[in-house]
Amino acid sequence: MELLSPAGDFESLKAAILGGCDAVYLGGKLFGARAFSNNFNNEELIEAIKYAHLYGVKVYVTVNTLIYENEVDKFMNYVEFLYKNNVDALIIQDIGMMDLIRKTFPLLELHASTQMHIHNLEGVKLVESLGLKRAVLARETPIELIEEIKKNTDIELEIFVHGALCVSYSGQCLFSSLIGNRSGNRGSCAGSCRQKYNLLVDGKKVNKDNYLLSCKDLCTIEDIGKLIDIGVDSFKIEGRMKSPEYVYLVTKLYRQAIDSYVAGKEVKIDLTELKKIFNREYTKGFLFNEINIVNEYRPNHLGVEIGKVIKSQNNYVDILLTDELNINDGIRFINNDVGFIVTQIFKNKKRINKGNIGDVISIYCKDKVSGNVVKTYDYLLNKKIDDILKINKKINIKGNLEVYINNKIKLEITDGKNDVVLYGNVVNEAINSPISFDRIKEQLNKLGNTIYEFEELNIVGDSNIFIPIKELNDIKNKFVNLLNEKRLYKYEYVKKEYSINLPDFPKEKNYNILINDIKDYDKNSNYKYIYMNENLYNKIDDTRKVLRLDRVIERHKEYNKKLLVGELGSLIYKDILSDFSFNVTNSYSVAFLHSNNVKQICLSYELTDTQIKNIIDAYHNRYHKHPNLELVVYGNLEAMVSKYNINKKYNVSNSILEDRFKNKYPIVIKNDLMHIYDYKKRNYQDHNKYFEMGINNLRYNKDV
Repeated sequence: MELLSPAGDFESLKAAILGGCDAVYLGGKLFGARAFSNNFNNEELIEAIKYAHLYGVKVYVTVNTLIYENEVDKFMNYVEFLYKNNVDALIIQDIGMMDLIRKTFPLLELHASTQMHIHNLEGVKLVESLGLKRAVLARETPIELIEEIKKNTDIELEIFVHGALCVSYSGQCLFSSLIGNRSGNRGSCAGSCRQKYNLLVDGKKVNKDNYLLSCKDLCTIEDIGKLIDIGVDSFKIEGRMKSPEYVYLVTKLYRQAIDSYVAGKEVKIDLTELKKIFNREYTKGFLFNEINIVNEYRPNHLGVEIGKVIKSQNNYVDILLTDELNINDGIRFINNDVGFIVTQIFKNKKRINKGNIGDVISIYCKDKVSGNVVKTYDYLLNKKIDDILKINKKINIKGNLEVYINNKIKLEITDGKNDVVLYGNVVNEAINSPISFDRIKEQLNKLGNTIYEFEELNIVGDSNIFIPIKELNDIKNKFVNLLNEKRLYKYEYVKKEYSINLPDFPKEKNYNILINDIKDYDKNSNYKYIYMNENLYNKIDDTRKVLRLDRVIERHKEYNKKLLVGELGSLIYKDILSDFSFNVTNSYSVAFLHSNNVKQICLSYELTDTQIKNIIDAYHNRYHKHPNLELVVYGNLEAMVSKYNINKKYNVSNSILEDRFKNKYPIVIKNDLMHIYDYKKRNYQDHNKYFEMGINNLRYNKDV
C-alpha cells in the first residue's frame, strides 16, 4: 500500500519525504487544480522528480483541470515534457484529454482524478477498460462500496484519508465559477463554501452560526486499519496549500499508523500537535458514514484550547491556562475573533517566557475579550519541526570490500533493492606505511552531501596493503554515481498517432426542455426531448420523454429506455444523451463521448461563445464530421450537488441559501442529495447565433 503526500513546493516535497511518504503528488505552473499553491516550474519539476526518485519516492503530477480547445497543443506538449522526464503518473480530470493521452502515449501511467467524479463500480470499470492504472474515488464513497469495488476490479484505488473536504462532489461544483468567474474545475476556486450564509425558511433565518457549507477536515487515522483490510492501494493526504511543517507532521503520523497496524500493534496516535498546526475540527466523513461533516462556527484554523479569560480591562487580559503558553505563540479569543502573536507574558506582574498549566497569566490586548482562548500557532513545535526539516535524509546502504594483494579492488554495494559492483586498480603491498581497514572505512564513509550512509561496511583482504586516498575517493564517487543511475530509473517512451471512430450527425435546429413538475408539461409543445425525473416519467405518456438520471449513482439499476445521464458509470446504458455534468470543454471530450455511444452531448455551463465555436470548428476540421451538441440557454443552473443535506440537519424543507449580498440560492433535495442552484437565471436570447455555430439542440431548464 502507498502513503501519498502533497507537495505544494520543494520544501513541502522534502518534508513529505522526511515524514515517510511512498509517493507525492504535485503540480506544475499549468493545468493543476491548485492554481494558488506555489507549484513547480519546469526546471523545478525535473529536479523534484530526480530528488524524489533518488529517495525511492514516486511523483504524480496533477494535470487535473478542464482543458479548453485553444489549450490542447500546449497541454500535450506539457504532458510530453513530463513523460520524457520520468514522471511516474499523471492525475487527470478531462475525459477528452484522458482519451488523447492514452492513445498518444500508451505507456504513460494515468490516474483518474477525484475531479472525474468516479463514485461507483461502473465508473471504475470504465476507466479500467480504458487503460488507466488508478482511480481516485470521490470522497463521498462509503467504505462498504469501496470494498465492493475493490473485489470486482483490478485497477488501483486511491482514497483521501486526511485534509480539507469539499462540500460538493469534486468536479461537480460550479459555485465559484457561476458567482465569481473563478472555476474550481480550472484550479482557481474562490472557496465559496467557506463564506457566510443564512438559511431562510419562509423568509426567516433558522441558523445560529453562519458558515453553513464549510466542512470540517477529514481525519481517518484511527480507522486506517479498516482501509488497509479492504485493500485500498493508496492513502492520500490533502494539503498542497499547507505548510511544510503540516505536511511533515501529518505524513509522519499516518506513516506511524500504517506501520503500526501492519506490524500488528495498536494504532494510538496523538493528534494534539497536528491540531496546533492546522485543523477545522475533524470528521471521518462520508467515507465512514458520518453525516455531520460541516463546522458552521468557523471556516479556518481552530487551534487548540489553552485557557479561559477571567478578566479583561485596561488593555490587559488575565487568562487561566489549561495548557502551556510560550512567547511567540499565536492565540485567538474565539468569542471576539481577536488573534495575535504573544510577545510578552506576565505572572504576578513579573515577565516570564512561559506560562504553565494552572497559571494565571496576563498579556497585552487592546480589545475587550472574553471566553475561551485557543493556540493557533505553537512556536516551539514549529521550531522543532523546522530543525528536523533541515536534516538531509539518508539512505542506508551495505557494502563488501575485497582488498587482496595483486587483485583488483572489488566493491559490492546494495541499498536493499539495487546492487552495484565495481572494480578498482590492483592492490599493492605496502612498502612503508600500510593503510588500515579502519582508515579505508573512514574514507569511504565520507559521503557528505550524498543521500547515502553505510549501515554496514565489511572489508576482507590482506592487511599489509597500500591504497592511495585518491583511489578510495574515486571508488566512492563511482559507486555513488552508479547507485544514483539505478535509482533514477527511466520509463520507456512510446508515441503513437491519435485516432478515433465517430458517427456523423446531420445539422438540426431542435429545442429540448427539462421539467421538474407535471404543470411544466405541455403535450402540444414542439420540443424534441422532454427530460424528467422518474416520478414524472411514470405519469406522462409521451414518445419524446427522456428519463434524467442523477449525476450521483452509487448503484445502477437496469433501464431499457432513452436516458439523460450525468456521470461516467452511466455510460453502461445503450440509448443515452449526456448532461452538462460531464464538463465537456473541448472537441476531444465530444469525440470521446460520441465514440462511447452517446447520441447527444450537453456542453459545460462554463464555456463562452468563442470557446463553443472553437470546439465545433476543431471537430469539423479534425474529424470532418458534425457533432450533436446541446447548450442550455435558459434556467437556473446547478451550482453544486452534495451528499450533505442541510435541510435534514435543520429539519426543514423549502429552504433558501442567502449570501452576504442578499443573493438567494434555491435548495432542492433529490434522493437525499442537496442541489444548490445559482441565484440568477441564464437567459440567452440570440438562439440563431448558436444554431449557426453548429449547435443542434438548445435547452430550457424549467424553474426549480
